[in-house]
Amino acid sequence: MSLPFATLLLLIFSTSSSYFISLAHSKIPRLGISPNMLKNAPDAPTQKLNHSDLKMFYFNQNLDHFTFTPKSYMTFQQRYAIDSKHWAGANAPILAFLGEESSLDSDLSAIGFLRDNGPRFKALLVYIEHRYYGKTMPFGSAEETLKNASTLGYLNAAQALADYAAILLHVKEKYATKHSPIIVIGGSYGGMLAAWFRLKYPHIALGALASSAPLLYFEDTLPKFGYYYIVTKVIKGTSERCYNLIRKSWKEIDRVAAKPNGLLILSKQFKTCAPLNGSFDIKDFLSTIYAEAVQYNRGPSYWVTNVCKAIDNNPPNRKNGLLDRIFAGVVALLGNQSCYDTNMFAHPTNNNKAWRWQARKFHTCSEIVMPVGYDKQDTMFPTTPFNMTSYIEGCKANYGVTPRPHWITTYFGIQDVKVVLRKFGSNIIFSNGLSDPYSVGGFTLSRHCHEEERRSGVAGDATRRGN
Repeated sequence: MSLPFATLLLLIFSTSSSYFISLAHSKIPRLGISPNMLKNAPDAPTQKLNHSDLKMFYFNQNLDHFTFTPKSYMTFQQRYAIDSKHWAGANAPILAFLGEESSLDSDLSAIGFLRDNGPRFKALLVYIEHRYYGKTMPFGSAEETLKNASTLGYLNAAQALADYAAILLHVKEKYATKHSPIIVIGGSYGGMLAAWFRLKYPHIALGALASSAPLLYFEDTLPKFGYYYIVTKVIKGTSERCYNLIRKSWKEIDRVAAKPNGLLILSKQFKTCAPLNGSFDIKDFLSTIYAEAVQYNRGPSYWVTNVCKAIDNNPPNRKNGLLDRIFAGVVALLGNQSCYDTNMFAHPTNNNKAWRWQARKFHTCSEIVMPVGYDKQDTMFPTTPFNMTSYIEGCKANYGVTPRPHWITTYFGIQDVKVVLRKFGSNIIFSNGLSDPYSVGGFTLSRHCHEEERRSGVAGDATRRGN
């Protein structure tokens, strides 16, 4: 007998916030659930991953679900995994993790939520890899799949959701689970997919848990500096001295850069692997350092505390005390290295990370266009407004694609999201940590008291929970 949805989702939510903490400007800050760039960055699920419990499969997936041209009938192998160890059989629930911009291997290592709750619900656990990531390459190799806009053009949310629908229906047929309720789960971009899946495929998913899902962070929906406002707020709340030192550092960087050989001085100061092209290189790198620290500020590392301790306590030398302190914060986050690649967040050189970056950058140039910028009145960062015109030109130059900044809001009804959720978007939980910079893009309802989410849900409720 399947659990009532209100009971199932309430139990799921009571343990959800530990595992999904959503992150690096007109580089859009990185979406994702794992801090894979940081020093010794653990993600500690209650139960360790046991690969013997997992079975890997490949599904013969359509390249294009929405046209009927000859090319649309091309297929590719999409990877997914199933854990049936605790499954109680037909009618028991299915918990389905919808992959995001990462490989299935990374997701399986990072996501403890399904493993922890699967035994409680005697659920079948399904993990699906997102097209264009990991081993799910529609055109064979990563080199071929990601080589240009023609092959990358099938990377979009609508195609990904249709992929998930096809696989979940296949799983239900394969395991004869016609009446098993499916709860889809995702974090960050995957959380957006989970919410959208419930809206677009309500006949397949009974409900969704969308964790740290910035589904409102699109053009004309939010202040463009909201993300970095939260970064500033968290750092200032940790140490006002740290906040003030960081805020002062931008002028100091510009002052040093203006000297003869100033960029060389900065390069030596921050031990950069390559010469700097301008002060923006180091400022952009540092901005991302602070964003990463805040976005993944979870135990046992608590990156913001570590970074601010290093900045506050590092004994300066006589040459440039302020920048010595700032560099100490870099070391605290990334570890002591022979040199630091200032492009490590923007252009990773590791092959796996580079391919993932290529797909993600194309996606942010096509439909996932989040207007992120700085406003010095409300953040500790130098003023750098988001410029849609230059953003579009950059995407056209680099990928030959013109962004559609309003497509997501049109296709998923985000401008009137409260109306959408009230009319037909039931059984969706939006969970956000309020120290998550992307929480400004989460769905909120006012007048929610502390722990109100622990009450029994009402059919049709769709609220955002803050911790």
